[in-house]
Amino acid sequence: MPRSLLTLAAAATAAVPGAEVTGVRALTAGGAGRFDAAVATLSDGRELVVRAPVDEAAEREIAAEIVALRALTSGVRELLGFDAPEYHGAVPFDGTTAVVTGFVRGYQVEAAQIPGGRGIAPSIGQAMAVLHALPGSVVRSAGLPVRTAEQSRADIERVLDAAGASGRVPVRLMVRWREAVEDDRLWSFESSVCLGGTQATSFVLSDDVAGVPRVAGVLDWHGLSIDDPAVDLRWVASAPDAADDIHEAYAAAAHRAPDGALRVRARLHAELEFARWLVHGLEAHRPDVVDDAAGMLESLSEGVREDRLLAGLGAATSDVDDALAAIGRVPQTAPTPVDTSMHTDAYDPAQLTLDGETAWNTDPAEPAPTTDTVPVVDLPSAQPADRPADATVPFDMEAFIAEERAAGRLAEGAQRAD
Repeated sequence: MPRSLLTLAAAATAAVPGAEVTGVRALTAGGAGRFDAAVATLSDGRELVVRAPVDEAAEREIAAEIVALRALTSGVRELLGFDAPEYHGAVPFDGTTAVVTGFVRGYQVEAAQIPGGRGIAPSIGQAMAVLHALPGSVVRSAGLPVRTAEQSRADIERVLDAAGASGRVPVRLMVRWREAVEDDRLWSFESSVCLGGTQATSFVLSDDVAGVPRVAGVLDWHGLSIDDPAVDLRWVASAPDAADDIHEAYAAAAHRAPDGALRVRARLHAELEFARWLVHGLEAHRPDVVDDAAGMLESLSEGVREDRLLAGLGAATSDVDDALAAIGRVPQTAPTPVDTSMHTDAYDPAQLTLDGETAWNTDPAEPAPTTDTVPVVDLPSAQPADRPADATVPFDMEAFIAEERAAGRLAEGAQRAD
């Protein structure tokens, strides 16, 4: 049962010494209801947010956010150039802990509603670049997670192992993802400070004096870590009108060497959210979640039928962005633990497989057509010049070598590859 506004206001008074609450109103972003939240107005005009988690996962999240917000010293906040919630206190509350932070004023826009052009899109790209340029000491001094590129890659491999063992992932997706994980070009990036997975509503906006929307603040600090910066950009695939502008503004404002694989990894992370949702359902013994995730994976598989993920290396966009935007976001209750290996025996992969004759690690009977544009290179024919190109007789390598040597086109010292 949701806590009342009055009890939440009382929690704010208990958590913040000297606070005198003169008003309170509900706070909701239309999410999954993982917190009971309110905005309390104090006699000095300040507004504070009071949140009480409703389950253990939300309690862990809010505990991690406290650590992250306390790591944001005044010097770090000056580097940001936009607001981040300030931690004011916490108090035991109804069997859990109520946390009080500062209220960041502004409005939010869902990913699909972000327009292209000046304003919101480039401002978000610039804000993420600023976040990723923070010194790593902010994270390390607070004892928060630090992952190298290889560790990020290994985490994805564990997700694929767990999801693939379920038999609920289409073969096309498993092949697509395995190819990406095995391609070294994607995994030579420089880890940076990141929020561990922002979303469009992580950015609070306000209009400047010219009426142009700008990022006024950033929320969702519970995942603060050093990790793959592409994780924070994975949601951009759900903003089809603004994706190009966000990525371009990010690249222009970034303080690191250009990362030509950033956008491909961001898309990979976005697709893998469905696999993580599936793994969550398996580990939680939730058949409804498993079925929901399997349905989204089937839709995603159809959406990427004509797309090759690795063809996007260095490219601007791909049709898969539209597929992700059409499916929508995975529910926010999906956890993101470091260890994503399978911990359940509730499902028999043989019973759950979509096709009894097909496994995720088998090659499709016929490769799907692609829309890749690759250079056409005319290779020399392996047939002798005097043989028709459509000849059906077997090619005699020994005779061909003898002819080439007789004509002086093949040196005697050339070695034969058996």
